[in-house]
Amino acid sequence: MNAPAEPVEIRAGVELPAVREEIELHTGDGLRLVGELATPVGRPPVATLVTLHPLPTAGGFMDSHILRKAAARLPALADLAVLRFNTRGTSSPRGTSQGSFGEGVAERADVAAAMAFVAERRLPDPWLVGWSFGTELALKYGLDHGIAGAVLLSPPLHRTSDAELRRWNDFPRPLVALIPEHDDFLKPAEAAERFAVLPRLRRVDVAGGRHLWVGESQTRRVLEEIVGAVNPAALPLPTTWPPSTAPDGDAAAGRTAQGVSARSDGE
Repeated sequence: MNAPAEPVEIRAGVELPAVREEIELHTGDGLRLVGELATPVGRPPVATLVTLHPLPTAGGFMDSHILRKAAARLPALADLAVLRFNTRGTSSPRGTSQGSFGEGVAERADVAAAMAFVAERRLPDPWLVGWSFGTELALKYGLDHGIAGAVLLSPPLHRTSDAELRRWNDFPRPLVALIPEHDDFLKPAEAAERFAVLPRLRRVDVAGGRHLWVGESQTRRVLEEIVGAVNPAALPLPTTWPPSTAPDGDAAAGRTAQGVSARSDGE
């Protein structure tokens, strides 16, 4: 009988077990976008994260580290499906999406394509998770779709008007914004002013946080906040794999340390 595997500490390069599928999205204006869907092993997801990456002209893409780590960890830790994709004209190791950067305007069709994919696959309770530029897409176009909620990471509010923010006051579901203390574009005091037109927003000011959420402590804080909004029953997130409370036998299918891979990417 084999000895139990030693638990693995969950850090930057660790990829936990999930079903990972390379997918394509097709926009209403005829473009093909590349992406990945990660789902839990051996059980259905309880909800779906539709992630919207940072500004592609500043290096943002579907592998921007918080989104990649959400896909690497949350199917296993929180029973979430995670959809990542490159918006038009954006490249990553997965490939390059057709088209060219649309300044947040043409990307309306990209968001629609992602939501159409979610509906086609019958993925449950889709939440938009936008980061930086991705929050602009979520705020501008999220209300076009039947989403279960939205989480905004480091919203710059460069492209979102006050009128677009006010529209969310009629949204009956959760809307959460994480504001880093040391953000490059919108610090907590400024965020309080801009979001004053949207009093129903739950604003979380993160002490010590920075726009890029670099470092394991900031990564864990962001992922905990996302899970706290979407599937709070999964909290607190384990820091090792398999979790110390994982059951034995068949109920732990897909939850073995042997299923863990690691990437030496530093962050």
